[in-house]
Amino acid sequence: MKKERLIKEINSGIERIMAEGADFCDARYYTEDSSETLTLYDGNLESNETTFESGLGVRVLYKGAWGFAASSREVAPAVTFKNAFSNAKTASRLVTVPLKMDLNPPVRGKYFSPVVEDPLNIPLEAKLAFLEDLDKKLQGTHIEHRIIEINLQRMHNFYWNSEGSFIERKLINCFAGSTVMALDSDGKMQMRSKVLHTPGHGTRGWEMVTKPELWSGRAEGIKEELARLLEAPELDFGKRSVILLPGQGMLQVHETIGHPLELDRILGYELSYAGGSFVRLESIGQLRYGSEKLNVSAYGSIANSPGSFGFDDEGTPERDYLLIDKGILVNCLTSRAMISEVNQVAGRQVFDQSGGASRSTAFYRAPIDRMTNVSILPGNDGNLDRIISATEDGLVLDNPKSWSIGSNREHFHFSCEIAWEVKDGRITRVLKNPTYQGHTLEFYANLNAVGDSSTWVVEQVPNCGKGEPNQLMEIGHGVPVLRFENVITGERV
Repeated sequence: MKKERLIKEINSGIERIMAEGADFCDARYYTEDSSETLTLYDGNLESNETTFESGLGVRVLYKGAWGFAASSREVAPAVTFKNAFSNAKTASRLVTVPLKMDLNPPVRGKYFSPVVEDPLNIPLEAKLAFLEDLDKKLQGTHIEHRIIEINLQRMHNFYWNSEGSFIERKLINCFAGSTVMALDSDGKMQMRSKVLHTPGHGTRGWEMVTKPELWSGRAEGIKEELARLLEAPELDFGKRSVILLPGQGMLQVHETIGHPLELDRILGYELSYAGGSFVRLESIGQLRYGSEKLNVSAYGSIANSPGSFGFDDEGTPERDYLLIDKGILVNCLTSRAMISEVNQVAGRQVFDQSGGASRSTAFYRAPIDRMTNVSILPGNDGNLDRIISATEDGLVLDNPKSWSIGSNREHFHFSCEIAWEVKDGRITRVLKNPTYQGHTLEFYANLNAVGDSSTWVVEQVPNCGKGEPNQLMEIGHGVPVLRFENVITGERV
């Protein structure tokens, strides 16, 4: 369908639905949603997968209820609008808290990810040559298995709503990771990995994947660390300080700050699938989430992150705003639809504007509240060496192996790939199979050192799952080096 005809039919569809009594209507048309995944396992091409999707998704708000419909077929958009309106009328019979979208001025704009080389335009031969060269660097006499994977994404879509908004977006994402594995002296598999991160600035094209300092240049480092793990002793149970490198700090932020602060989860919408949140509406502006060193931002304007998208899927411009200010919870991850419900339920204005967190994984999924660039801001406690030198008894931990989280994110238990023991301000040895656990609020109350900007990087998450049916979303977390005191580590035997 030609672009000019499509725009005309979508605008006509919105006008018709509004004339028939709808309260609000929006439409998202994806001209392209493509991905390419390449996986090498022990040097062999294990998978080479490409996907392509395109289609139209329509939401209609009618008498306080949402209706949604989508189609990938080359049919008149009028059919999709009709189905969405019909679904809204059916849902309106069951409304207990009527939803509404407070009238906003129209938003018009564009957002294109900064890119030098479009990763999906790079010849397959060049990509395979790059991966095969990296695989050779990962080989070693002590290495039993090697895995390298890249996932490249390109999405181009348009957004319209009944307020007159029109937005065009073209998003590029590059994800990559490499892992080396071997059996340790006890016959248990150990692993060391490195994933592609970003410094928070720069571009998001193929040039990002091939930049050694962001990923591929760590091949020798993870091989050496795995060799030390294979002969390392087990971590003993005990309470000690824990220093999280960004590779592990990312998971800590994701599971115990990001998810608990999604507003729809606070309202109970995720209970049947992914759990709820210990945060309550009355917590906003009151709850001490952590020590005064904890400052967390939604950080919408990070230039080089999969959590940067310009405008959310309700047309709200992405924002920078604090979620936690000097340890106090001051805001949540919100959308226009959810803040309307919250303000009605609370009987007061809890939120005065959307946080721009309404996101959908595809044209055929309705947008829900999702994380963006939930990030702990850098502190003033120096670099990693300085933080280690000020630690009497602790561990430096990196990269998650497994995780278990309470149903309301109130507590957690994480295992990591590797631990470096710290005694009297210096690293003494490597320990294997490290774990740590805690209660969320108590854990963050014990945050006593936050690294400076030299320790801060944006870790990428390609597959955050949420919603029924499930939606996988791309997210970024800016994290500095973090130190917590009095943490339960290791397993009691």
